Amino acid sequence: MAISAADPRRIAVGSFLEELGNRVDVLTFSDDRPAAASISPSSPALSFDHPYPPTKLLFHPSPSAPASLLASSGDFLRLWRVGDASVDPISTLNNSKASEYSAPLTSFDWNEAEPRRIGTSSIDTTCTIWDVEKGVVETQLIAHDKEVYDMAWGEAGVFASVYDMCRRAHIGPGPLHILF
Repeated sequence: MAISAADPRRIAVGSFLEELGNRVDVLTFSDDRPAAASISPSSPALSFDHPYPPTKLLFHPSPSAPASLLASSGDFLRLWRVGDASVDPISTLNNSKASEYSAPLTSFDWNEAEPRRIGTSSIDTTCTIWDVEKGVVETQLIAHDKEVYDMAWGEAGVFASVYDMCRRAHIGPGPLHILF
């Protein structure tokens, strides 16, 4: 589930079926009616197909973003433009250079300090930092021993990832300070 920073009355929720056909519903609550009465679960205002279960959904973190952007993870990192009457795909980002297929993404986080950056975590033991404005990989961390289950940004160039609950976290060197 994701709540829009630009319009807190708007939320996105995804199905989680262990199959190809899943959906994301974008619901907008009305100011003039109680929340429970302002939406109909059988017919959300906006709904779109999502290949495989979305493991995470996030709206653009800036309340003043020029458009309502939604990101989703699953088989790929996908960006969507959410309008008043439709949801349109913007890009599908694959972190595998060797194949058109990608190992499933377990999670991602949108950098609030630098909204052009999204970091993803994957069962292929990597964390990938994307420049979503350019649609390119900035860097990929391949230092994990096992599947990476989550990642989160701290300040602009610092993120933490979780891959083994028995390991200790520390700050790594480089332009992106990485906790792993």
